[in-house]
Amino acid sequence: MKTWLCALVLLTSWAWAELPEKIRIGSKAFPESWVLGEACSQLARESGAQVEYRKSLGATEIIYQALKQGSIDVYPEYTGTIKQVFLKNLNNPGDADALEALALDRLGMSYSLGFSNDYALAVPEKVTQLQQISDLGKFPDTRYALNQEFVGRKDGWNGLSQAYNLHPKNFSEMQHELCYAAIGSGKADVTNVYTTDAQVDKLKLRLLIDDKQYFPRYDAVLLYRADLPNRCPKAWAALLQLVGKVSAEKMRRANSKLVLDRQDAAEAGAFLLDECLPQRSARSEVAPSSPGWNWAMVGERSWRHLQLVSVSLLIAIVVGIPLGVLASRSPRMARITLSLAGLLQTIPSLALLAFVVPVTGVGPAPALLALFVYSLLPIVRNTYTGLTTLPGNLSEAAEALGLPPLAQLWRIRLPMASPSILAGIKTSAVINVGTATLAALVGAGGLGESILQGISLLDHQLIFQGAIPAAALALLAQGFFDMVEKWVVPRGLRI
Repeated sequence: MKTWLCALVLLTSWAWAELPEKIRIGSKAFPESWVLGEACSQLARESGAQVEYRKSLGATEIIYQALKQGSIDVYPEYTGTIKQVFLKNLNNPGDADALEALALDRLGMSYSLGFSNDYALAVPEKVTQLQQISDLGKFPDTRYALNQEFVGRKDGWNGLSQAYNLHPKNFSEMQHELCYAAIGSGKADVTNVYTTDAQVDKLKLRLLIDDKQYFPRYDAVLLYRADLPNRCPKAWAALLQLVGKVSAEKMRRANSKLVLDRQDAAEAGAFLLDECLPQRSARSEVAPSSPGWNWAMVGERSWRHLQLVSVSLLIAIVVGIPLGVLASRSPRMARITLSLAGLLQTIPSLALLAFVVPVTGVGPAPALLALFVYSLLPIVRNTYTGLTTLPGNLSEAAEALGLPPLAQLWRIRLPMASPSILAGIKTSAVINVGTATLAALVGAGGLGESILQGISLLDHQLIFQGAIPAAALALLAQGFFDMVEKWVVPRGLRI
């Protein structure tokens, strides 16, 4: 018996030892993060690990919460962001402060990968009167196009404008890549850039000298869960090969492969590895991307999008119709129910995602919760409206027949209110299709991936690969519920 037990223990230990390491890598929603995320994923695969790569995980707060919650193990970050976003209460924090604060969340930070991607203000080369940031104060009519994150950050526009006493008259906030489009088309004179952006060279922009040395350094590092080196030693050792090997010039060239040469992010990541680690023995095989529409990708993302919309809408119907019925029972319940549903509707989508990610992690769960919330109000309100606007003589006739309240609801009130209820469901479905594009920000996939990537790369074809199928799904939802109306709504009411 002891022999068999020992053999079983040895066999189990051997099988456990043979299991490959599993590592989850994330990236933010901009090109350089995609390139670094792909490079890390390829290195981890070359070490023999199973890799789950979650791309475009929204803003800093979302991906950081995903790391803390355990949905990902590691992602590329910048020291300036860590210090300014997570150590904003400290005066001039250093790397030691950052490591101490991260340790409280059971996180760690690697040494620099070798380059710094700093903030800067840039102007077209033809704007010769502007050489340094302090010159902007002499020209208050200068047109600014700055991205929203830069405007909202402590180390961004608010602090910069105070340090340089800037009060522009013409000021616009927009998505980062749209800022490049504005300055490239001559509709803006100055924008904020990252110093390793490929668009700086393409648009022939000149970086203004930070003569008051306001901007901090943004050294690229790997932010990781503290247990990762022990849990995945081979994969972690593979990732550490990048430390100190990535120069700003090499990073800028890799970004250009993605942004300017229209290569896939995986190809750009492989190019970066070949540039930085030419002597590595194992190499990941990356198939070159082909021009034109990627129909397989469109089909996969459309199916994922449809799943998100269908599941969240079904949950909203199951919850929303009973809430509408409850609201119709009394004016007080109507005020409470409709006010609560309306309040949920007003929560900004990105804020809602940031709130739920620490609890649910990234993936379908936060996306489904957000879509459910935004689908609820039209269903609740239309159910309530349909039930409270029925002719009074119908209720009197039902009571005269002696029907109990539940029978009145199922046989008379709901069928008579069905046109209004279906109109609410139809409205929710169409809204849901559009809102579901934000699911890409939490790693849930869908057509939003194509749209967000297309915006980031200024690639209209990629945008169309997401927007056109999304519009088709909205029309499909409209047609589907038009058919459902023929089955559900009583014939007399349809006429």
